Amino acid sequence: MAIEKRNRVAVVDGIRTPFVKAGTVFKNLSSLDLGVLAVKGLLGKSAIAPESIEELVFGTVIFNPNIPNIAREVVFNSGLPKSIKAHTVSNNCITGIHAITAIHDSIVSGKCSTGIAGGTESMSNPPILFGRGFSRILVDASMAKSAGQRIGQFLKIRPWHFKPNAPAIAEPSTGLSMGEHAEIMAKEWQVTREEQDEIAFRSHKNAALATQNGSLKNEIHPVKGVARDTIIRSDTSIEKLVKLKPVFDRSAAGTITAGNASSLTDGASAVLLMSEERAKKNGREPLAFIKDFKYAAIDPNDGLLMAPCVAVPKLLERTGLTLDEMDIIEVHEAFGAQVACNLKAWEKGWKERAIGKIPHEKLNPLGGSIAIGHPFSATGGRIVTTLANEMKRRNLKYGLVSICAAGAMAAAMILERD
Repeated sequence: MAIEKRNRVAVVDGIRTPFVKAGTVFKNLSSLDLGVLAVKGLLGKSAIAPESIEELVFGTVIFNPNIPNIAREVVFNSGLPKSIKAHTVSNNCITGIHAITAIHDSIVSGKCSTGIAGGTESMSNPPILFGRGFSRILVDASMAKSAGQRIGQFLKIRPWHFKPNAPAIAEPSTGLSMGEHAEIMAKEWQVTREEQDEIAFRSHKNAALATQNGSLKNEIHPVKGVARDTIIRSDTSIEKLVKLKPVFDRSAAGTITAGNASSLTDGASAVLLMSEERAKKNGREPLAFIKDFKYAAIDPNDGLLMAPCVAVPKLLERTGLTLDEMDIIEVHEAFGAQVACNLKAWEKGWKERAIGKIPHEKLNPLGGSIAIGHPFSATGGRIVTTLANEMKRRNLKYGLVSICAAGAMAAAMILERD
């Protein structure tokens, strides 16, 4: 059921760190560091009293086992009162949306009136894991009851035990990476390399323009002297993109390159949410309101990143709105191939009814994840903040968010303004 107007939740403000390529300028910052910086930036930008925050939900995907509840640590390290309840969420690329909808549900149910939702990712610092044999030796050594037993365990160590298991962005259920799945989708939907490169080109072009005119920089909290996203290429061109070689399918049939796919990215985002009543009492004009949202899941073998083609039509049907009524449509760009497949499925119909064709001018007008970057759990907050700001700047009525995720899941959300 769609949320009634009297229960609306307002997107009051949002901010994020710059998004930068993993292994570069933020490589010495942890996911906790970045999350804290985003929340501090939000508190400063919104000028909200920390004691007025009642709940914080934060997400992370690249999990640090030493920090099982990173949301609570963000509270401790960002100047928020220690009395604020906080919990961590994680669901791949839709983690940030989960954080937002968790706060949304708390506000709608009356459990709180003001909360912060966010996500943080240090893809420069994934946990380094070792094989089960080496792990067993270390655990047994730590549980040994005598020095002799401990030494006996350590004597079992062999040189090959020190080889780490490299982190991989792969589906446990299929054994294939997201890129390999996207290549399969591109072939099944007959998406060409040219279509993918064109999506990537528009992403960089729009993001570069939005950076130049201040639209994107307005939502960025500078970190370590960096005040803009560093992945955006204002000088890219179709000619340059065409020269790049396929990454996942290196044969002549391969279409996905480093240029038409999102990069491994460090960054964090945070969004300030309030009940409509609280926003009015505090004299704050909302950027937009959350009208409704929908999650969906499909069989990975049907297309790992195709769940938006279920989530978006179902959300539109539930709200009684049409695709044509959406003034801006923000589609997360995991890959140019995935965007193109989603667009074709929405236009032709796939598992759900056809909903129509999206005009280029409505799609990601400020750029998307290919250009801006994709720190998994921070992307939801980034997209909602960007969309809400642009809706206010242009006084638009409706905005749509669509985000695909590993595990063959997706989230869709509609923002509205009066």
